[in-house]
Amino acid sequence: MSDDVYLRYVALGDSQTEGLGDGDDIRGLRGWADRLAEQLAVRNPGLRYANLAVRGRVAAEVHGEQLGPALALRPDLATVVAGVNDLLRRRFDADEVGGHLEAMFGALTAQGARVATVTFPDIARITPIARPISSRVIALNQRIRAAAGRHGVAVAETSHYPVVTDPRLWTLDRLHASPLGHQRIAAAVAHALQLPGSDDSWTHPLPPPEATPTGWHSAAVELRWIANFLGPWLARRLRGRSSGDGRTAKRPHLLPMTGVLVDNPERD
Repeated sequence: MSDDVYLRYVALGDSQTEGLGDGDDIRGLRGWADRLAEQLAVRNPGLRYANLAVRGRVAAEVHGEQLGPALALRPDLATVVAGVNDLLRRRFDADEVGGHLEAMFGALTAQGARVATVTFPDIARITPIARPISSRVIALNQRIRAAAGRHGVAVAETSHYPVVTDPRLWTLDRLHASPLGHQRIAAAVAHALQLPGSDDSWTHPLPPPEATPTGWHSAAVELRWIANFLGPWLARRLRGRSSGDGRTAKRPHLLPMTGVLVDNPERD
C-alpha cells in the first residue's frame, strides 16, 4: 500500500469527472472524483480538493482550459480523465488525443504531483449501435497506457473487466456512470494509487439481475434510448452545440472537504 499523504487533490476532465449521473444540477453532483476525495479526507482530514472538470469538453479543451489552473493550484495528487468526447466526434485522431493527455501527464508530474488516469471500456458492449468506434477505444487506451508509462502515471484499467459494462453501472443515457458506477470508478482509481484500504473488489461482478429482459423488451429499450438520448445528442452536434456550453468548473478552488460521506451504493 502507498504511504503517500495527499493534501491537495485536483481533478481534470469532462462530464464523468464532473459527476454527471451521480446527483443532479439542482441538488448537486457528486461523482467518482468527489468520492475519491471523500475517501482521501477520511485518512487526511486536512485534504483540500478542486474539481476543474466541465461536461462536453474534448481532450484539447481539457488541456487548454484546465491544465494551467491545475498547475497554479500545485496539487500533490491529480487525476486526468478525458477522451470519451473525442471518441464520439466524426473526426478522431488517437495520436492527437493521446498527445494532449501526455502533455498534461508530463506537466503535472514534472511539478511533483502524483497523477492517475483510467482506460475506457468498449462502449459497444454498453450500446451495440456504437460498435463502429470500438477500434477507437482500443487505440486510445493504447496511447493512454504508453503515455502513462513514460511519466509514472497510475492507470486504473477499467477496460479489462466485464463488470464495467454491466448496465447497472450506467445511467439510462449509457454515456455516464450511475452512482454505483461512480463508486466503482473511485474504487478503481484508489486501487491504482494503492491507497490504504483499497483492493480489487471493484472488479468483482454484480449479483445476477432478478429478471432477464425479453427480446421485445430489449427492442423497446433501444428505441427509447435512440429517441430520448441519441437523437438529442445528434441534434446538438449538428448545431455545433455542446452540453458544456456556458458552463464552468463546479469547484475551481482548493477547498476543505465537508460533510464527508462514506457509503456503499451496492447496498442501496
